Amino acid sequence: MNEFGYIPHTEADRKAMLDALSLESADALFADIPEEIRLKEPLALQKAMSELEVMRHLQKLSDKNEHLGRVVSFLGAGAYEHYQPSVVDAVISRSEFYTSYTPYQPEMSQGLLQATFEYQTMVAELTGMNVANASMYDGPTAFAEAGLVACAHTRRNRLIVADSVHPEYTAVLETYAAGQGVEISYIPQRNGRIDLEVLTGQLDDSVAGVMIQYPNFFGVIEDVRHIAELAHQVKALLVVNTYPIALGLLEAPGHLGADLVVAEGQSLGNAISYGGPYLGIMAAKQPLMRKLPGRIVGQTTDHDGNRGFVLTLQAREQHIRREKATSNICSNQSLCAIAATVFLSYMGKEGMRELATQNYHKAHYLERRLTDIQGVEAVFSTPFFNEFVIRLPKRAADVQSALLERGFLFGLDLRASHPELGDAVLLNVTEVRTRSEMDELVQALREVIA
Repeated sequence: MNEFGYIPHTEADRKAMLDALSLESADALFADIPEEIRLKEPLALQKAMSELEVMRHLQKLSDKNEHLGRVVSFLGAGAYEHYQPSVVDAVISRSEFYTSYTPYQPEMSQGLLQATFEYQTMVAELTGMNVANASMYDGPTAFAEAGLVACAHTRRNRLIVADSVHPEYTAVLETYAAGQGVEISYIPQRNGRIDLEVLTGQLDDSVAGVMIQYPNFFGVIEDVRHIAELAHQVKALLVVNTYPIALGLLEAPGHLGADLVVAEGQSLGNAISYGGPYLGIMAAKQPLMRKLPGRIVGQTTDHDGNRGFVLTLQAREQHIRREKATSNICSNQSLCAIAATVFLSYMGKEGMRELATQNYHKAHYLERRLTDIQGVEAVFSTPFFNEFVIRLPKRAADVQSALLERGFLFGLDLRASHPELGDAVLLNVTEVRTRSEMDELVQALREVIA
């Protein structure tokens, strides 16, 4: 240790390096820097801490954070607190998965390739699509990439996006579109859903795709089938951003006419983890298979007839498709995808349905209890899954602050993204919330707004 921290080089090491450079001192390394712009005094840094002091310092900093072990969360909006079965971490912590690299050599990566193949199969079944890729970075980038797929497939450059899509997803889409010369038009919501009359008026032969969310940002369930019919009348594609847990109860988007389905896979066995790493899901109908970014793992047989797995399609990157590539994405979230695979395998069809059903009923219970409070009202009257919007009689930020002091993380204040809704809060309820926790929240809210 020295005044700057831990530096492993001894004086003999430093002298050997300087001798190799034919220099007398370390100062000579900076001889080309003009004297007038050199730093004349030591940096204003605190004295270096020992390892123990650093650990204690970091612990104090982390204690300033509120986390799900200390607060009862009713916040969703794209990141959801779901139960993680212990089998998930047990499997993905195996070194074969945890330290695996991109499987360019299939003969050395059969386990990882098979797990990815199973992931793709489950995603395709869950979404009602024909094919899924080997995963994307996260939900927002998958959403943006799907917009580019629609443009590449239709050879059009205009996307119509529902205002009921998560605003952070549309922000990422706008960033992608700006670099690709893609035009974006937004359709307002009416009672929480995309306004179909406005959508009909905007559709023409310049539209590459219609992009919606199901359930949408407000938790409301869109009429996917009707929207698909409208989009297909002008030969545009329908891109649906969905919530995987909801598909345990709701009809799969692929069965309702979606051409591309994307999602954030965090809810499938992955922790919230302050925002990442997450898992981007993308699935599509068969005609779009060669337009999908990323990779697709396929099943084959070797010379002796044994089943094997290989990277079948890589419609990306300069070395594969060059300027014809749909995307330059060249990696995936394979460990998070394997976590999702383990989760889906563990839950099974009936488990996913039970999980979704609990989310649905618990959210509706809380919504009824909250709107029984004088001054609290539901913003929308349309069907929802496990998220809903209420309007408060007091400033939402003040109510949230008061409830946080009582140990409740009270949803997302929508004033920043949708100021027209007033003091509206987006609330989420998952299977981990108990009736007593919800009843305690209701009582706390009564007291706060009294």
